Amino acid sequence: MENIIILNQKEFDEKKQKLIKGGKGKVHIISDFDGTITKAFLNGKKIPSIVSLLRMGDYISENYAKKAHELYNKYRPIEIDLKLSKEEKNKFMHEWWKKHFQLMISCGLNQDIIKKLVNDILEKKTLEFREKSDELFKLLHKDKIPVILMSASTGDIIKELLLRKKMLSLNVHLIANFLKFDKNAQVIGVQEPIIHSMNKKEFEVKSFDFYYEIEKRKNVILLGDKVEDIDMIEGFDYDCLLKIGFLNEDVEDNLESFKKSFDVVILDDGSLKFVYDLIKEIKNN
Repeated sequence: MENIIILNQKEFDEKKQKLIKGGKGKVHIISDFDGTITKAFLNGKKIPSIVSLLRMGDYISENYAKKAHELYNKYRPIEIDLKLSKEEKNKFMHEWWKKHFQLMISCGLNQDIIKKLVNDILEKKTLEFREKSDELFKLLHKDKIPVILMSASTGDIIKELLLRKKMLSLNVHLIANFLKFDKNAQVIGVQEPIIHSMNKKEFEVKSFDFYYEIEKRKNVILLGDKVEDIDMIEGFDYDCLLKIGFLNEDVEDNLESFKKSFDVVILDDGSLKFVYDLIKEIKNN
């Protein structure tokens, strides 16, 4: 338990008891994907995001990799600039994501490339899911506990990855950037509105078809690896909210802001065992 920080034990215990008392029929999970369900590091090296793996690999064209890196070098410093307001970042992030999707289309992204990328991810292990993720998703599926995955990444890639990992079942709902394909499986667009790293609070869960599954499940466990991920709960009328943050890097710089935002902070790229054990307690009582 050395890598798990519970900020206020009394408050945590109260929330945990509410979750247990409500039982499995009253709870759902809302979670980020990259760096939350997946690990942040592999063999001591930072794991690139799914989009970064597409950018770094020779999948689309040499021109795509070059232009995508140029966009990254321009916009990434803005994304992590602590001096800029959320409003300023929001504008620039939308600009970045839109330009990147236009680049994907112009360079010929298609369904075969997506499948090849996922094949390589699994075969070369360029991305790794957190320990206990398989067991957690099986437990949630068995007890019909809804899981909402919200990601600024490409939904079609995440969906294919979850399918191959046998982690995509009827209780799992994905909010992400889904592509539009023509009859030849070529990408011709992206579904609006575009979700990026700074606007998750704009995607209220009540606007999605699966909302009827969770509207009476007012006990929520939120998982994220950025302070901004707490915005995923925006617009949802909950009774109990337990926020669990995975602080993967720059601990000294980020720990205080994580402590202010989350009830529980998991360090050292830790496993999902804490969440798994919590769900087991909820379902068994």
